[in-house]
Amino acid sequence: MIEVIATGPQNTVQDLGRDALRHMGVATAGAMDSLALRTGNLMLSNAPGSAAVEVQTFPLIVRFSAGGVIALTGADGCATLDGRAVLPWWALPVQAGQVLEIRHPRQGARVYLCVAGGIDVPLLMGSRSTALRGGFGGLEGRPLEAGDALAVCETKPLSIAPEGFGVRPPACAMAHALPAQADGALTLRAIPAGEAHWFGKDLPRFWAQSWKISTQSNRTGYRLAGEPIQAEQRQEMRSYGLVPGVVQVPPGGEPIVQLSDANTAGGYPKVAGVIEADLWRLGQAAIGSRIRFVEASPREAIAAEAAVEAYLAGIRRVSELRG
Repeated sequence: MIEVIATGPQNTVQDLGRDALRHMGVATAGAMDSLALRTGNLMLSNAPGSAAVEVQTFPLIVRFSAGGVIALTGADGCATLDGRAVLPWWALPVQAGQVLEIRHPRQGARVYLCVAGGIDVPLLMGSRSTALRGGFGGLEGRPLEAGDALAVCETKPLSIAPEGFGVRPPACAMAHALPAQADGALTLRAIPAGEAHWFGKDLPRFWAQSWKISTQSNRTGYRLAGEPIQAEQRQEMRSYGLVPGVVQVPPGGEPIVQLSDANTAGGYPKVAGVIEADLWRLGQAAIGSRIRFVEASPREAIAAEAAVEAYLAGIRRVSELRG
């Protein structure tokens, strides 16, 4: 059992989400940085989609009521266990009564607290993820609150040295396969979408400028601030299916990137789609930071996905050797 002593708003239980129900109007939800979640679960020999705590407002302070093994992945939350520093991308044993504190990251936006066995909340429509807009899943469909108690699924004992072990963060391990940053902006690969040609002379500016993630952003989508782009071709559109990564442009001209809690349908013209292999990087982009889109081909998207899978395969081999 994990007791929540203190928490910021919007910290939730998340797994990999509900990916087969969008046709029924059920949003995916799930971790904003799915690679951090998958890596943490592999480090603990969990099933890839085991539930964890996604921490995006700080601090989070929890007390463990029983011994176990945890892993911290994602952003570096300057974590401490009973006052002793815990490195990011690190797995370690915890004892009953110990207190873990996760503070505001130096860089990045979200920390994942994974636990051997996974967080045990009801399985709903195939997932334990919290759907905040719908008010279901996770722990009573809401963010965590002080005083909450999270159960942990039963699992076989995990052998781990007292000092624990770590893995290379994906941004370092895959640096050769990631686009270089420009002007301090996070560069994201994207494929032009169906209505990209509607934007005519404004389209080059979409790709050229850096966009600021505005304060009007959340898990549903990031609203981007910059010099607006306007569609030259205007016509009424029928609603179409949405998935995370789609970049829509509302009438105001400032794009919205759909994210984990994305609507299941929409009708604004689409200018681009962030490739799936870069969504974890977008999930670590903090409000107020800048992003830039770089045009990619389907072949490049496939190669990027292969790099992610190769990284995970390496983590899996390490875990198997340890087991």
